[in-house]
Amino acid sequence: MNVEFVTKNRLCVGCGLCEDVCPKKCITIKRYRGELRPVVNSTSCLGMKCKRCLKVCPGVEMNLNVMANMLFCDNTIKEDRCIGRYVALHIGYSRDKDIRFHSASGGMVSQFLIYLLEKNIIDGAVVTGFGKDHLTPLSYIARTKDEIVNARSSKYCPVALNKMGDKVAHLDGKYVIVGLPCHIQGFRKRMANDKHLREKVVGLFAIYCSSGRNYYAQDYLLYHYGFKRNELNYFAFRDNGCLGNLLIESESGKHLEVPFSNYYGRMLRSFFKPHRCLTCIDHYGELADVCFGDIHIKPYSDDHVGINSWITRTNYWEQQFKNAAKEGYVKMDDVDAETLNNSQATMLYPKKRRAKAVMNMDRLAGRSIPKYDKSLERPRLKDYISEVVCMCQQFIGRRKPLWFIIEFINRNK
Repeated sequence: MNVEFVTKNRLCVGCGLCEDVCPKKCITIKRYRGELRPVVNSTSCLGMKCKRCLKVCPGVEMNLNVMANMLFCDNTIKEDRCIGRYVALHIGYSRDKDIRFHSASGGMVSQFLIYLLEKNIIDGAVVTGFGKDHLTPLSYIARTKDEIVNARSSKYCPVALNKMGDKVAHLDGKYVIVGLPCHIQGFRKRMANDKHLREKVVGLFAIYCSSGRNYYAQDYLLYHYGFKRNELNYFAFRDNGCLGNLLIESESGKHLEVPFSNYYGRMLRSFFKPHRCLTCIDHYGELADVCFGDIHIKPYSDDHVGINSWITRTNYWEQQFKNAAKEGYVKMDDVDAETLNNSQATMLYPKKRRAKAVMNMDRLAGRSIPKYDKSLERPRLKDYISEVVCMCQQFIGRRKPLWFIIEFINRNK
C-alpha cells in the first residue's frame, strides 16, 4: 500500500510531503485535473515494507487532539472548541504602510517574518510566491526582506511544499515554515520521526483556511475577464487594502481591479473546490505555533487598509510578538475567542458539520474517509442538500466546456 490508496479514495490534500520521504524517490507531484497529485513509480515502490508516504500523509488520518496536547502544554494554555489550544489571541497590523496595504489583510505574516530575520531569530522561512508566469505558485526559502515581501498575499490555488522539508533538514540554522493547516499537519507528522528536520524548524505558521481552489479557478477568472495567460504582467488574488482586490495587468496595459468579496464567493462559489477540502475540519491550523488570518467583522471590517487576527499557541511565540510590537515592527492588541470565532463563522460552519455529511456520502460511495480523533456534529438534511449542490458545481468546474453555465450564473457580475 502507498499513496495511490490516498488518491484513489480522494483523500489527497496535495501537500507534496510524500515525495520527500520516499526512500526510493519513486513519487512525483504532478498536476491532475486542476489539482496536485502524487504519481507513483510502482516498479520501484517498496509497498507494505515501507509506507513512509502514508505515515506523513495528513489526508488519511490526523490525531489533532493528541498532537495538540503534546505540543501546546504551557501553564497559561487555554482551549476553545473551534480554535483549539492557545496562549493568546490578537488583532493588529504591520507598521510598514506598504506591506500592510499590499498584503491580504494587515501584513502580519510578512512583517513578523522580517522581524525574525532582522533580529537573527531565524535564518530563513519557507514561503510561497508566484513564479515568472505570475500564476504558478513557487515555494522557496526566503532569507531577506525582499524575498519575504515577494511572497506576500494569498495564493488561492494548490501549493505543494515538496522538497522544502528536505532542503531545510540539510541546512544549518533555524527556520520557520509557512503553510495551510494541511501543510502544517503533514510537517508535524514528518517531524515526529525526523530528528534533523525537527532540530531545524523552530516554528510552523498556518494561514486560516476554509477551503482551497484548484488551478481551474485561475483559468476561469482569466477567461471571464478576457485575459490571456501568456500576456500577464501581474496577477494577485488580493491586493490594495483589506480585504483587497483581484488585480490583473497585461503586458499591453490592460488593467482590472475587482473587490475580493465581489468575485471570490459570489463568482467562484464551489465550482473549483477540491473534494478533500470538503472533509477538512481544521480551519485555523490547530497544530501550528502561530496562525494568521482575516478578522472581517465590525468594528475591524471598517478598516480598509489592512488588519489581521492571529493566534499564538506557546509562550515563546507570544513573547516574540510582544518584542516585535515593542520595537515598532507591528501594532498588536488583544481579542477574545468569541469575537474571533464570530469573524470566521461562515468558514467554520462547514468544518463543524458539513464535513461529516461529505464523509457519510463518501462512505456510501465505497470510499475510505479521513480519520480524526475529534467528534463531529451530526449533519442535518440541509447539509446533505448543500453538499449535493456543491458537488454539482464541482462537476461543472472541472469541465471547461460547461463553463458557459458558470458564465450564465455570473452574467451580471
